[in-house]
Amino acid sequence: MLRKIGRLFVIKNRFEAFVIIYALALGATARGSAYLDQYPSYWGEALFLAACTAVLLAGAAILDSLKAKKELEELKAQIEAQNASAPPSPPTR
Repeated sequence: MLRKIGRLFVIKNRFEAFVIIYALALGATARGSAYLDQYPSYWGEALFLAACTAVLLAGAAILDSLKAKKELEELKAQIEAQNASAPPSPPTR
């Protein structure tokens, strides 16, 4: 049962990744607007920019991890196919 619940928190495809990145961006802009209210000078704008930049970095990391996961699965499938087609090695003493 815990495994089924845990699968809900795994990003499986790019669509899910973009939905999560969008939600992060909404939260970052809300936090950034709060920074603009609290710090109306240059510092508010700098904090707003920092919050939005953090989302860009997190989004890039999420997309890169999906790409790496896909490449790893392809390599595993390729290795399994090679092992299945290779003749068995003779036993050693």
